[in-house]
Amino acid sequence: MGCLIFERMDQIDFTGPFEVLSRMPDTTLQIVAKEPAPIRDVQGLWLTPDVCIAESEIFDVLLVPGGYGQQALVHDEEVLDLIRKHVQGAKLLFSVCTGALLCGAAGALVGRRVTTHWSARHLMPYYGAVLVDARVAVDGNIISAAGVTAGLDAALALVALLRGDATAQEIQLAIEYAPNPVFHSGTPQSAPVEVLEMFQKKYEPIGRAREAEAILYAERHASKLPLR
Repeated sequence: MGCLIFERMDQIDFTGPFEVLSRMPDTTLQIVAKEPAPIRDVQGLWLTPDVCIAESEIFDVLLVPGGYGQQALVHDEEVLDLIRKHVQGAKLLFSVCTGALLCGAAGALVGRRVTTHWSARHLMPYYGAVLVDARVAVDGNIISAAGVTAGLDAALALVALLRGDATAQEIQLAIEYAPNPVFHSGTPQSAPVEVLEMFQKKYEPIGRAREAEAILYAERHASKLPLR
């Protein structure tokens, strides 16, 4: 399996699924980045790749995380081509959070059922995707997770797909993944109004940039996309 990392990503989009997938029997994971040097996630955590994209192989599964740094890669042909090669080769593509926007920019989601972080779900149709309002969506060789922590759920779904339910459940038990949050503000519907407004104010700049990029993509590829 290959796990893409990049500057200013959300590290748990990667480390959450890594915790699950690294426990799957008969599995080897490689960490892939544009350059062989360490990168820093959006909160400053250092992450170190095993290999650069130019030297990487085609993996059975490619994990594509999200985060603010995703926006800098939507025109990066090296990254987009890595994603395209996996989809075209019928390999499994696993997006977490706004990693779905990168997959969309690569043209990998046309006609596919996908989910992403709630703040970006309205952008999925611009990439020709069929939006699913769920924490995990599976459509053939495309597996997508909603925001950040949903990567754990999707990783367990992936393990079940590849190694069976019992293996996935054993891993869930081993990591004591039994969510019981202190607060119940994890969705726009359950969060207090003032909390939602605080987030939306902070998110507005990147939200506008993502929407502008999605609209531009739809305009450039209008002939290849289904009508919204």
